[in-house]
Amino acid sequence: MPRRAAGLLVYRIGRGLEVLIAHPGGPFWAKRNEGAWSIPKGELEPGEDELAAACREFTEELSLPAPPGPFVSLGEVTQRSGKVVVAWAVEGHVEPDDIVSNTVEVEWRGRRLTIPEIDRVAWVSPGEARRLLNPAQAEFVDRLERSADRPRAE
Repeated sequence: MPRRAAGLLVYRIGRGLEVLIAHPGGPFWAKRNEGAWSIPKGELEPGEDELAAACREFTEELSLPAPPGPFVSLGEVTQRSGKVVVAWAVEGHVEPDDIVSNTVEVEWRGRRLTIPEIDRVAWVSPGEARRLLNPAQAEFVDRLERSADRPRAE
């Protein structure tokens, strides 16, 4: 059975649509940019509600509460690794400077390191998101743009 993860694609409307994306921390990702970013997400606990997991993971990774909703289902995608990611869009207002990521332990070149799960977040245009996101997750941006349930820029 493939691993499953749940996440939130937070967006805001200003002069146009922008989405919040996260760059993973640690030495493996340090010099990777295009295709390395992700929506805030994480693996599901056995029996856990997927939307509840997406909100929990957002809070764990960013140290901020998840936006209150309403949430718009974006369905699921399968990444090249085989992991299935299910996501929801939600309008929110997050200041990247307010983010304090949780930390995880990893082994890197024979050493145990404690690294931030994400090292930075950014508000980007849909086009920039498609370039930076894991290729499978870029589909979530397309689905958000097609969604009739999100507000439109004036």
